[in-house]
Parts: sequence; structure tokens; C-alpha cells
Amino acid sequence: MTQPSRHPVDERLPLGRLTALGLQHVLVMYAGAIAVPLIVGRALKLPPEQVSMLISADLFCCGIVTLIQSLGLTSWFGIRLPVMMGVTFAAVGPMVAIANAVPGVDGARAIFGAGIGAGVVALLIAPLMSRLLRFFPPVVTGTIILIIGVTLMRVGVGWAMGGPENTAQSVDTVKLAAMVDAARASGAPELKLAGPVPMTPNPNYGALDHLGIAAFVLAVVLCLVRFCRGFLANISVLLGIVAGCVVTFAFGEMSFAKVGKAAWFQLVTPLAFGAPTFDLVMIVTFSVVMIVVMIESAGMFLALSELTGKDLDRKQLAAGLRTDGLGTLIGGLLNTFPHTSFSQNVGLVAVTGVKSRWVCVAGGCIMIVLGMLPKMAALVEAIPQFVLGGAGLVMFGMVAAAGIRILTRVDFRNNRFNLYIVALSIGFGLIPLVAPRWAQQMAHSLHPLLESGILLTAVAAVALNLFFNGTRDVPAESHGDAGATNNHQPIVQGSKA
Repeated sequence: MTQPSRHPVDERLPLGRLTALGLQHVLVMYAGAIAVPLIVGRALKLPPEQVSMLISADLFCCGIVTLIQSLGLTSWFGIRLPVMMGVTFAAVGPMVAIANAVPGVDGARAIFGAGIGAGVVALLIAPLMSRLLRFFPPVVTGTIILIIGVTLMRVGVGWAMGGPENTAQSVDTVKLAAMVDAARASGAPELKLAGPVPMTPNPNYGALDHLGIAAFVLAVVLCLVRFCRGFLANISVLLGIVAGCVVTFAFGEMSFAKVGKAAWFQLVTPLAFGAPTFDLVMIVTFSVVMIVVMIESAGMFLALSELTGKDLDRKQLAAGLRTDGLGTLIGGLLNTFPHTSFSQNVGLVAVTGVKSRWVCVAGGCIMIVLGMLPKMAALVEAIPQFVLGGAGLVMFGMVAAAGIRILTRVDFRNNRFNLYIVALSIGFGLIPLVAPRWAQQMAHSLHPLLESGILLTAVAAVALNLFFNGTRDVPAESHGDAGATNNHQPIVQGSKA
């Protein structure tokens, strides 16, 4: 009697390949993973050693939650797909607001407490959120995945350009503090900034040498995809980044100074900042953010279901969304922030064709090690953004292409309403890209909802599909047809995984 074949998602690769492919996933998400603790740590005005502690805790927690999500923990937690978990940018606004109101360790404890409370709320509502699965036929999921790729392309282009287009002007904080103290002593009204922090153009934005290295990385990745097979093709992104680092170092634009100064080993201890504090308003605010995160995560999971050909049922989707809540709860205890699945890594699955969740298990282990070895974390952090830019263009473009491929299964000929669903949903999703300040006249509490193009697309697509097609499931376009993706050749020919 023949044994049933193992699904590519569950295939275990040799240790060497797992390590290389896992490291590739880590490099793709690393910049985003450390950005949030850097932003929040500086907003809290924490000393450098405590900001470093936030980064180490972030990496360590990302690794733990990635293991839970991709490996699974009982039937309650883990989507068991190739998913890398990281801290979400959706919570940056509320966290910075807390930091501005309560700077220092007290602010950090308030943020961690709000995260713990929101994590509990997310755990409770995950089954309810999973019931939305029937409202995501391919006309909806294909549109969401398409806009995920388009939205991420801004990240890839920003990497290739070497950083943000504008940077905050430097402020003489010592002089400013002296002015504030003098005003207080004289009884004058409190000094306040008259407007937003002034911005100045980044002189290194779009530097030709940076663009040249990004183009070189892109060329290396494409050549490996075109002329190599098997394992080399599967790690094309990693090899492209390594080649870019070699060239960057040769031109003297990559420094390892931070690596030498970093410690070799550092334990991540729970509640290192003290006992969290709990504020109901902050918990409610973070809970709203978690609803946004879970809707976006549902889109990511459905995208991976399409890419890997692994069907998802309501119970599995609930287990994946529940892990978002568990990760946020664990994050609050381990001195870090709300968690979500990282869409950047969905693009890597699309590029390589490697569907094994064990690759992300390896990536999670690497993240845990990086969290405890600051010197290794500093080595990865030393990679310039423009090196990642060339690889980002490939990965994020492939996400958009995957969305287009799903939309080819949608019946546009006999159901003209589907054209309206796709057209308007894409239009809503592009609003934050083409008009970043479009919500500035609206309540600040709504900004996390309104500044996510992915969320706007998801809400618009679901609402329009309900309006035009009703609540019925469409058998010809149901998620049971996700296995149809197996009829396509892998994007990169190589191992079965």
C-alpha cells in the first residue's frame, strides 16, 4: 500500500538548505522588524542600552511567535504555513502618542500593558474573525493580494533609494531644553512647537551609487533565476543580497563598527522594565489596531493558501489569527509590541516557489539566536537598505503578480459586477499611496484604519462583493479551488518544496 504523498507545505528539507532559506526570510524582514523598536524607543527617549534591549527582545519574540505560527502549538495556535511573524507598524501611531504623553520607562510599561490587554481581546475574538472566510472568494483575495504587492513596492523602492525622501531637521535639544526651563522660571506660557517637526530633503535619496548597487542585486537575482536550477535558484534572493554586500563593502559604504562594539550574549528577561500598567482607553485603542492587524493577516493567510495550494478551513484560520493575539500578549510580557504576519515574506514564497513551512521554522530559530546574540544581530543590521532594494523589487512585484494570477480565475465575462469590485477596491487601496495625508482632517484615532491601503482594499472588496454578489458562496470560485494553483509550474523550477 502506497503512502500518501506529503504536501509541499509539510516537506522537511535538509538542514543546510533549511538554514540558508530561513536566513533568506530573516534578511527580508529584518529591517522592518527592528524599525518599530527603534522608532518607539527613541520616542520614549530611552537611553541607547534600553533601545538595544527593545531590539533584542523584539527579535527574540519574533522568533518564538514565528515558531508557534509555522510549527503549530496544539490545534489552537498556528496556521502551519510558511509565515514569519514580526511587530506591526499599524500600532506605531498609538505607541508614539503614548510615548509623547508619558516618556521613559513609565511609557514603556503603559505600552506593554496595552499590548497585553489587546492580546487577550484578540485571543477572544479570533474565532469570530475566522468566520469571515466565506466572504473572501477569489475576486476578493486576488484583489487584496494585488494591492499588497503594490503597497509593498513602495517599501522596495524606498530601500533602493537608500532611505526616506525627507528626514527631520536636527534640533539642538540642549538649547531647546534651556529655553523651556527659562520660560518656566519667568512664568511665561509653556513653549510648544508651532507645527509638525520640520522636514528637509534627504541629500542621499536616490544616490546613483545606491541605485547602481540595487540594480546589481536585481540583476544577480534575475540571472540566478534564469540560469540556475534547484537550491541555487531557491536562494537567489539571499545570494543577491550577499553579492550586493560584497560590492558595497568594496566601495567602503558598509561598516562593521557596530558589530565590534556589540556584546556577544544577552539574555532576554520578561518584564525588564517593571510591571506593566493597564489603561482601559489604551487597551481599547490597541484592540482596534489588532482588529486591523487580524483582517490584514487573514488576507496574508489566504494569499499563502493560494500560493502553496494548501486549503484553509475556518478552524485553521482561527488558529492563525489567535496566534496574532498570543504573539501580542507574549510581546507585552517580553518587552516588545503587537505582532502580525509579515507580508514581505509572502513575496519570498512567491519568488522561490519554496512552500515548506519548515523554512520559516528555521527562520524563527535564527531570530531567537539573533535576539540573544547582539553581535550577530548587529552584523545583519549592518546591511544597507539599498542592498535590500534590488531584491525587494522582485519579491514585492511577484506578490502583485500572484494576485493577478488569482484574478484570472474570476468570471469577468458572465458577471460584469466583478469588474466593479476589482476596479473600486484597487482605487480605495491606492488612496494612502497617492495621497498620504488624505485623512488629516479626520479623527486621529481613525488613522490606523485609514492609512492602510491593504485594509481599505479588504473592506471595499468584501463590501462590494456582498453588494453585487450577495452572501452566497460561489462554488466555481471558492477557496476549495485553491488547489488549482498546483496546476501551475512553480515560479522557480527546483526542489519540490
